[in-house]
Amino acid sequence: MEQGLALHHIGVRFGGLTALDDVSLRVPAGSVVGVIGPNGAGKTTLFNVICGFLVPESGSLTLDGRPLRPRPHQLTRLGIARTLQGTGLFAGLTALENVMTGATHTARAGFLAALLGLPGSDRDERRLRQHALDILDGLGIAGHADAAPGTLPFAVRQRVALARALAARPRLLLLDEPAGGLGAEDIADLAELIRQLPQRAADPCAVLLVEHHMDLVMSVCDEIVVLDFGRVIAAGTPDEVRDDPAVTDAYLGSAVDEATA
Repeated sequence: MEQGLALHHIGVRFGGLTALDDVSLRVPAGSVVGVIGPNGAGKTTLFNVICGFLVPESGSLTLDGRPLRPRPHQLTRLGIARTLQGTGLFAGLTALENVMTGATHTARAGFLAALLGLPGSDRDERRLRQHALDILDGLGIAGHADAAPGTLPFAVRQRVALARALAARPRLLLLDEPAGGLGAEDIADLAELIRQLPQRAADPCAVLLVEHHMDLVMSVCDEIVVLDFGRVIAAGTPDEVRDDPAVTDAYLGSAVDEATA
């Protein structure tokens, strides 16, 4: 059975506008696959289909070879975790508590019960707390466990958001513009982290990255899919995509030269 995510001939229309047209791609377990393209290419629509915010008019999805019919409120139970643009952390919780929320589907009593100290929650709370601390430590930010997100540098908040996603023990990890708002040095650190992400989950997971920073995409992805007006116009390794004249002329241009100089 094939492990990872697969999209088969996905089609999405909004009235007379075709947002995705016969889009197929695969994200094997243990790999990082990037999706790139100009504004309006269909990247956000693609993410929304995978997360269940949009139901495609045609095509199908599979995860680990089984039919996938995602619903936003069921993603963690399906083994899917995602990061949001701008981190999306809860301001009223500490960094550690934010990470703990990512694993609440594994708790019998639930995270709210643990926070309120309700009966039956002690064992869950201790297990979730240790699990969250281990992930923060693995990402090098355990020293910020008790800090409020608003007091942390943006690059650290990004890592907390990644930690929260990893706490769900995902089979599929979706990264939505993780380099947004980061400087060059922080992007280099993020690249190193993303390369390690497929092996940080309990089992090797599939990582799908949507990103417009070409230097990051070219340095971390095993394969890249290029969208244009909702269609896949190229797919392959970073070298293959970089050397594709049509892709270079239409989408990457000087950005590829700068990223690979």
